[in-house]
Amino acid sequence: MYQTLKHLSATQQVGALFVLVFGLLLLAQGVVFLLSMREFEDSQAAQAHQKAVRNLGQLLKTSWLLIFIFWLAWLAGDAARLVLFGLGSFFALREFLTLSPTRQGDHRSLVLAFFGVLPFQYWLVATEHFNLFTVFIPVYVFLALPVASALANDPQRFLERNAKLQWGIMVCIYGMSHVPALLLLDFPHYDKKNAFLVFFLVLVVQTCMVTQHLVALRLMRLGHAPAAPQISQSFSWRAWWAGMAAGSVLGALLAGITPFVPGQAFAQAFIACAAGSLGHLVMKALKRDRGIPIWHGEGKAVTGAGGMLDRVDSLCFAAPVFFHSVRWYFGL
Repeated sequence: MYQTLKHLSATQQVGALFVLVFGLLLLAQGVVFLLSMREFEDSQAAQAHQKAVRNLGQLLKTSWLLIFIFWLAWLAGDAARLVLFGLGSFFALREFLTLSPTRQGDHRSLVLAFFGVLPFQYWLVATEHFNLFTVFIPVYVFLALPVASALANDPQRFLERNAKLQWGIMVCIYGMSHVPALLLLDFPHYDKKNAFLVFFLVLVVQTCMVTQHLVALRLMRLGHAPAAPQISQSFSWRAWWAGMAAGSVLGALLAGITPFVPGQAFAQAFIACAAGSLGHLVMKALKRDRGIPIWHGEGKAVTGAGGMLDRVDSLCFAAPVFFHSVRWYFGL
């Protein structure tokens, strides 16, 4: 498969991947439908099964959305790509902060985050100031935001309020901005086909997540206890390793569309899957802390953002780890 993909032109690779990806998504959708038809005599077991199937269905919807975003990124120009992901960061941060109550004293910091930090971070990506882009938020912004809050003269729950805002910026802006940054890396002999790196990242991470949920669903029916039941009923180490194996092997098979050889692709996919799947667990912990089952509420959006964080949380964790691993390994 590696040699086959490697010798195809960019247009042929796009066509082959279009058939492969949407074929796999349709197959997975059929599996979810069949699982939803399963009946149980025990009502409690039936409810647990249906909940797990709904979670898996939500994950597949996320996969459809992210693959659609890849095609948009492929077709759009550089400026349009940055605007697309910038809007994603804006709505994700808006959603995060809507569910993390703020005070009057936070308004300066919020304005700075939305209308200062966010556009400047994406401007750094657009102008390929990668050295500053990687430290701007974790160094300069993390020092500047508490100063802005302190000048508002409101010490009540100061540490908690600033930690929430900094955490939201780190995930929603810093993490998300690394996705379009992949499009600007200059690999030797790669002919500017960096959109395939975005596709590679999205596909291996989502394959890992879907596999993990399918295996977890099976383990739950067999009575296996989850590893962190207070945070996630579907997370277990056996399911996690199964998802890691599936995502990493797929990464090796897709090496032909990347600047990697199969061994490098396996390692980079493994790193991305680990960051994305464990990041998803962290975001579940944040949801439990806020007392919500999913970011957009049960059945309706409570933030106006349509549950953006539920769709991109794993990508926000995987993208910066993948970006810096690739850039360090290839010395870009």
